[in-house]
Amino acid sequence: MARARQRWLPALFIPLALAMAVLFGSVQAGATVSLPLKTAEEILAMVARTEVRALSGTVEQTAELGLPEVPASGPGITSGAASALEFLTGSHTARVYVDGPLRARVQILDQMAERDVVVNGGDAWFYNSRDNSATHLTVPVPSLAELKSLPAKPTRPDMPTPEAMASRFIAAIDASTEVTVAEASSVAGRSAYSLTLNPRSTETLVDSVTIDVDSETGLPLGVEVRAKGQSEPAYSLEYTQLDLSTPDAALFDFTPPPGATVTEKVLPANEKVLPVKPPADAPVPAPDAPSPDAPSPDAPARGATVTGMGWDSVVALPAGSAPAEFTSNPELSQTLQPVDGGRALTTSLLSVLILDDGRVYAGMVPLERLQSAAAAQ
Repeated sequence: MARARQRWLPALFIPLALAMAVLFGSVQAGATVSLPLKTAEEILAMVARTEVRALSGTVEQTAELGLPEVPASGPGITSGAASALEFLTGSHTARVYVDGPLRARVQILDQMAERDVVVNGGDAWFYNSRDNSATHLTVPVPSLAELKSLPAKPTRPDMPTPEAMASRFIAAIDASTEVTVAEASSVAGRSAYSLTLNPRSTETLVDSVTIDVDSETGLPLGVEVRAKGQSEPAYSLEYTQLDLSTPDAALFDFTPPPGATVTEKVLPANEKVLPVKPPADAPVPAPDAPSPDAPSPDAPARGATVTGMGWDSVVALPAGSAPAEFTSNPELSQTLQPVDGGRALTTSLLSVLILDDGRVYAGMVPLERLQSAAAAQ
């Protein structure tokens, strides 16, 4: 595996978490089952060869990162950072539907409300029933030649699923990670092999990562992340129900309800991207969808630098990168603690340092390591 990819684990995981890359999550896997013995390498090969192109299922999240509850709505609360932090606390449930690389739907089941992300070819809808608002984003559909140039391996929109999260951890495996096979289990009624990733680092906040892999298809069914010094999982993302048949095509057709406020947006033809990223003011961001100018998984975000390697690495963003909402919104400000030269967000898995000049440092390391990295620059 290329060294450039190996060193970007925090750069991949942090956006997934803080930008609702961890939008949904999971419960513990079910009872143990009996499966033919396989090595860690054989299970990783199963994941690499998975050919699941269509599915529908229920995904559940549990996040116990030590953050206070942040309201998603109310006076002074806007979408964006508040919505991201909302999904880093407590438990959330969603329905996920996928049919190939061009069609997907996520229904976030809020209490007394529902949020939807619907991608169907060149159309993407983002709907929030709480205020009956919708954003319609139109994107150029790839040409036949572009479709033929897609990788031979089946692809799907980068949706908030265990597979999307597991792929980031698996891609970052290197010498700093011990990979072992744990006891097989049952997830969403399907037998699964369990891989455990144990950081060899003493600096990271992460104790271990467990990935449950479907024994038949190689599809990741669940991801559980444990933090050092915490008895319960800090974060989990798992299917509780899964159907690998093709969903009804009607699920990917969306018509705004009567009276809905609809905002139309068009992505320029020279910014083709699939799957799409929702506009900044969309009610429901798509957690893993790259922006039009997003770097490949082998590269850092634009303007970002990285110090350290693997689990210990720290991602640094330049001055002016800090979201203004974090410091201007009183509800969000309560999640930050004052430190020398700025403010910090600390959780059991991630630390984020926001300096007064707008520089941002983040990593799966203690706050002190971020402060040292900032002082060195």
